[in-house]
Amino acid sequence: MDLAGSLAVVTGATEGIGRAIAMTLGGAGARVAICARSETNVRRTVGDFCAAGVDAIGIPCDVSDPAAVERFATFVRRERGAPRVLVNNAGIGRFRPLEELSLDDWDAVMATNVRSLYLVTRAFLKDMKASGGATIVNVASLAGKNGLEGGTAYCASKHAVLGFSKALMLEVRKHNIRVVAICPGSVATPFMDKQDRLRPNRERVLTADDVAHAVLATVTIADRAMVSELDIRPTNP
Repeated sequence: MDLAGSLAVVTGATEGIGRAIAMTLGGAGARVAICARSETNVRRTVGDFCAAGVDAIGIPCDVSDPAAVERFATFVRRERGAPRVLVNNAGIGRFRPLEELSLDDWDAVMATNVRSLYLVTRAFLKDMKASGGATIVNVASLAGKNGLEGGTAYCASKHAVLGFSKALMLEVRKHNIRVVAICPGSVATPFMDKQDRLRPNRERVLTADDVAHAVLATVTIADRAMVSELDIRPTNP
């Protein structure tokens, strides 16, 4: 699929993997619509993208809030139309032993990492069907296939992302909509910096750009082909 002039929507796009994905897709010719919680960060990121020659718009959005997601979808629809690429990237982690993990922590992880998939995808799906085809990229994790000590909430949420992606793919492929689950290993991002247990040798872990280039490859492959799941890990951790 040629991205020139196509619209790519990316959630959680003001730092780390989301920012790298949005910038990489924009650099390949896509128009970009982004969201994140912070209005200041969204405004700054849109400005950075535009300064780099990327056609970018964005508004703040809590992707776990149905009303906020609907406002974002309405904004995108009004300003740019239907997306050809939707990247569900927004995610958080709470890493501590289960007995120390509060219900609020659990609910926050599930709301951002899982509930948002339902809300954001559902908000754009009708438009993507009507446009004749699209690619949905859900950013999961290798933690969605393995366990991490202290990561009960995070691992459970990323396992859910994979299950959601597999089921959705079977629903929408007949509409020429591809669903891709991206499963990165350790990535040098602000997210990893906040988690002591996830802080290995930074020189050997993946970068956000590594993940972004993998996403670009999956969305620009010929329309007849679909990469339904992709694991990305450091070569020599």
